[in-house]
Amino acid sequence: MSAQLLGLHQPGTTLLHRLPAGAKLVALMAASLVVVVVDGPPSAVVFVAVATALLAWSGARLGLTLRAMRWLLLTAAILGAWTVWQNGWPRAVEVVGDLVALILLATTLTVTTPVDEVMDAVARGLRPLRRVGVDPEAVALAFSLMLRAIPTTITLAEESRDAAVARGLERSPRALLIPFVVRVVARARDTGDALHARGIGD
Repeated sequence: MSAQLLGLHQPGTTLLHRLPAGAKLVALMAASLVVVVVDGPPSAVVFVAVATALLAWSGARLGLTLRAMRWLLLTAAILGAWTVWQNGWPRAVEVVGDLVALILLATTLTVTTPVDEVMDAVARGLRPLRRVGVDPEAVALAFSLMLRAIPTTITLAEESRDAAVARGLERSPRALLIPFVVRVVARARDTGDALHARGIGD
C-alpha cells in the first residue's frame, strides 16, 4: 500500500480545514460513539452518506484516497460476506455500514489535519493528567512515532516482497521475512539513536 491514511493530508481552505484539530478530534469521537450506539441498517446507510458528503466536502482527491483505503474497504467487504453468511443481510448492512462510516470519518480528519496538529491536540488534551504523573509530550511523541512507523513498515514489507520476487523467491518465507525483519529492526534502532542523540528518553 503506497499511500496511507496517515499521510493523506491535503491543504485546503474549507471550514473543515480551518477548524482546530482538537475540535475535530472531539467531533470524531462523538460521531464514532453515535455510529456505534445507534442500531439498524437504515441508520448505517445514513451514516455512510453523511461521512461520504464530509469527505467530498474536504476536497479529498478520489484516486489517492481510494488507493489508501483499498485494504480497509477490502476488509469491510470480507467482513460483510461473513456477516451475511452468519446473520443475514440486515446485520451485514449495519456492521459494514458502520465500519465504512468510521473509516470515512477518520479519513476526513486525516485529509484536513496534519499529523503534527493532531499530536499537539492530543498533548494539550492530556495536560490535566500531568498531576497523576502522565507526561503529555511523551505520550504525544509515542503516538506520533507509532503513526509514522505504520506507512514506513508497510513500505519495507513491499520492498522486501519485490526483492524476493525479483530473485524468483516469492514463495520462500525466509526470503520475504528475514530481510523485512532485519530492515524493521534497523529502522527502529536508527530511530532510537536519533531520539537518544536529542536527549529524549534518557
